[in-house]
Amino acid sequence: MQKLKIGMLLFPELTALDFVGPYDVFIKAPCFEVFTIAKTTEPLQAEGGLWFKPAISLTDCPPLDILFVPGGKGINNLLTDMEVLDFLRLQGATAKYITSVCTGSLVLAAAGLLDGFEATTHWRSLELLGLFDVTVQNKRIVKDRNRITAAGVSAGIDFGLMLTALIGGEETAKIVQLQLEYHPEPPFRAGSPQTAGLPVLQRTKELTQPIYNLRKKIIQQLIQQKTPES
Repeated sequence: MQKLKIGMLLFPELTALDFVGPYDVFIKAPCFEVFTIAKTTEPLQAEGGLWFKPAISLTDCPPLDILFVPGGKGINNLLTDMEVLDFLRLQGATAKYITSVCTGSLVLAAAGLLDGFEATTHWRSLELLGLFDVTVQNKRIVKDRNRITAAGVSAGIDFGLMLTALIGGEETAKIVQLQLEYHPEPPFRAGSPQTAGLPVLQRTKELTQPIYNLRKKIIQQLIQQKTPES
């Protein structure tokens, strides 16, 4: 089986599970060759302080078959980071698939890689994704042609299995799923705004409001800069 090169972008203050969920799927699937990439190969810290060591830098990255961007607090900086955005545009021009988990789709959108496509993101950022030229879908996973985007955090495992089935076949994906014992039985039905209940939903919105406001401001300024004056 020919392996597809999948490049997984790392950056400071990423959400670890956005990356680790699909990573654990991909390294068990025989159809992928996984590259962890970042601006440099210096160690960086995810949200909460967990350290990651990227394998290769953006400048040393080979042409990728699959481009992957996770989300996290750190995407606020990526939205205007021309080095990262130019890298995504360059790799996206030839990649077979362009993918994301959680708010990674906002970075793809900022690079113009989701223009005219359907996509999704973390439920808290669906409105922000809609500020771009994107048709927003409130779904767990959205595949539109060669763009595949997943919703928040834990959806990354679903995304990884879906992509594995697409590339390596359903049986391969099922074997990986069983290896991971991915058989979720959450103790609460609070994983969705539709099921969490109003008090939990309101408190969650309050906790995330500051970063939401800052992110919205960055995106609005970015879009305003792209809009030609009349």
